[in-house]
Amino acid sequence: MPVDMPLRRFEELVAEALDQVPEEFARAMDNVVVLVEERNEEEPDILGLYHGIALTERGHDYGGVLPDRISIYREPILAICSSEEEVVEEVLITVVHEIAHHFGIDDARLHELGWG
Repeated sequence: MPVDMPLRRFEELVAEALDQVPEEFARAMDNVVVLVEERNEEEPDILGLYHGIALTERGHDYGGVLPDRISIYREPILAICSSEEEVVEEVLITVVHEIAHHFGIDDARLHELGWG
């Protein structure tokens, strides 16, 4: 049974997950914003999505662009969880997964590291 959780509580969990990112990584995040959205209209089952240019792909001409975005999708996460504890864990995994994309780590490597 999906978890019923108010948007405000879900946003708190995302903020708490961001607080768990090691300081050296948080400081290295450049020109990126993390947003909570209800779902991705094009791919309604995905849990999160990195929109942008990974740090490893930015060249000397990178600049003057809008911030990259990390979207964390509330409805699909709640749909796959059966308790608040599961939501907490899934939010953390999703936040770490999308931040890793910002640093240029692909899905294959994330799966190897256990953050698939």
